[in-house]
This record gives sequence, C-alpha cells and structure tokens, in this order.
Amino acid sequence: MPSVDLDRRTWTIIIPVKDLAVAKSRLVDFGPSRRRELALAFALDTVVAATATPRVRRVVVVTNDPAAKACADLGAELLSDAPAAGLNPALLHAAEVVRGEDPHACVAALSADLPALTARELSAVFDGVSAPYWFVADAAKTGTTLLAARDEHPLRPAFGPHSYADHRDRGAQEVDLEGLARLRRDVDTPGDLEVAVQLGVGRHTRAVLSLD
Repeated sequence: MPSVDLDRRTWTIIIPVKDLAVAKSRLVDFGPSRRRELALAFALDTVVAATATPRVRRVVVVTNDPAAKACADLGAELLSDAPAAGLNPALLHAAEVVRGEDPHACVAALSADLPALTARELSAVFDGVSAPYWFVADAAKTGTTLLAARDEHPLRPAFGPHSYADHRDRGAQEVDLEGLARLRRDVDTPGDLEVAVQLGVGRHTRAVLSLD
C-alpha cells in the first residue's frame, strides 16, 4: 500500500452489521446457513475496502453479533450496538460515540453489503466531494449506500427502502460522479449478487461462493 499523508486521513467510516441469523433473507437461492456466511463475507469485504482507503482514519463496525468480531482482524474497531433498536439507531449511536471522542470528526455511514467495493471508489468520493453533507444512492436510486457528514454537520441516517428520498429531504446532497458502480451495488437479492459477481467481489465473498 502506498505511503499516506496522515493529515489527509480524515474520515471515520461506520459500518453496521445486523444479526447475521436474520440477514439477507431475500437471497432465496441459499439456505439459512449460507445466507449467514454470505452476510458476514459481504461485511468483511466492505471492511477490507474501507480500511484500505487512504482518506479513512478509522473504521468502526457497530454490531452485537459475535461472528462480526472477524472484522477486527481486518483492522476495524468494534462497537456494541447499545440501542439494539435497528439500523438507524445503531448508526446514530456510533456517530455520537465517534463525535464524543472527536467533535470535529468527519463521519460516514457505509452499508455492510457491498462485496464488490474497492478503496478506489471510496477514494473517488472522499477526494471529489467537498459538501458538508452528502450521500451516494444505490443502483436503483431508491436507497443509499453511503451517507457522509463533515465540518461538524450532524449525521441524520434514514437508511431503508426509501432512503434516497429521505436523505435528500433531510438536506443531504446526492453525489453524481461517474464510475461508482461498485459503491452503488449493495446486495439484497440473487440478481444483485449476480451483478456484484460480474463486477468482481472480494476474497471473502469469493470463498463462500467457491469462485476461486
């Protein structure tokens, strides 16, 4: 990995990992055990991309699932989901903890199901966007894969089926950069997974799918 100017490592990425036993229920081509394996693999490949991004100072995984401890082996910090009340409360909790330690921290909430993500795409948005509050839409432009706040702007996560509209309504600027197909490709359905595999998934997902 090339040397990095530490003054440019400004972002803390928060990745929420839900209970893997109930994750990815729409991947109907796979049984419960394989869905758990895939959900963890997606999260691990997402963490790999985040930790390899030069502009990222910290990666915080907020979770209560013991299996997600594997993220720590890849350089992530683990934070308990103290609210245990769903995705958005978990993200708010993590952001409060991060900003409590550093009120000036730039924070970004990143979906945990981006197995094709690379540091190159994360670098493109962190280098190319200067707005105080912004988001990256998913491929369908109904959801969100990344929500970011800097310059002490509060993070107001509204992840869910209609988060594209909800984040715009809450004042976040949509990022309109080319070349973000991997960052936009979250995986919920077999069709999503097929597209992600075509883009090229990370080593953990490849191992579960026996692609190597």
